[in-house]
Amino acid sequence: MAEYRTHLKIIGDILSTTRDDLQDEDGATVTYLIRKANISHSRISLILKTLVSQGLLEKVDSRRSNKYKISQTGREFLQAYNTFSGFATNFGLAI
Repeated sequence: MAEYRTHLKIIGDILSTTRDDLQDEDGATVTYLIRKANISHSRISLILKTLVSQGLLEKVDSRRSNKYKISQTGREFLQAYNTFSGFATNFGLAI
């Protein structure tokens, strides 16, 4: 049986992708994030809107498409998330 990712895990995947896997310094496109985070367009659109409004991602308007890159607040959140995730895993908990 396939294990489903939590909403928090998906957010972690998106933030990690925008931090680590950028194709260029301008940010990651929605298409790139859909592929890397393995999520539908309609769902990622809502998540991206939330992450931008919370200050975890920055929306960069380019000539051809919107791109997203991680903000300093997003980096801090991702670091705290990874620390907590590791802590939970050590106790046998899944988040």
